[in-house]
Amino acid sequence: MTTSIKNKIKSIRELKNYTQEYVADQLGVTQAGYSKIEKGKTILSFAKLVEIARILEVSVEDIISFDSQRYFNSFNTVKGNNSGGIIINSDDSAALKHLYEDKIELLEKLLSRTEQELDRYKDKFGDI
Repeated sequence: MTTSIKNKIKSIRELKNYTQEYVADQLGVTQAGYSKIEKGKTILSFAKLVEIARILEVSVEDIISFDSQRYFNSFNTVKGNNSGGIIINSDDSAALKHLYEDKIELLEKLLSRTEQELDRYKDKFGDI
């Protein structure tokens, strides 16, 4: 079963913990308008796909080739595996590492913004 582009976009957005509101704002559309893209209720132009890929910090090729089953199935324990561990092939491992690195980078950006905002409050109101 092949997954549609709209579902791949949604899966990648959710893996990155981006809200529809965030992506919509970056695209310059309403959340409802962006929701229609993910639901397949509007035609997605290639230019819009390129813009969404930029916002999600992936390539168009990453979106097109994204296989959620590959990512999620790699976490399932295999019956009969004596190690009791998780089997992840090298392609999955590299992709997961990339996703985690992206998540760490996003969290570092959020922390930096929070620290900047805290500094502004300290400047405005002083240390308590």
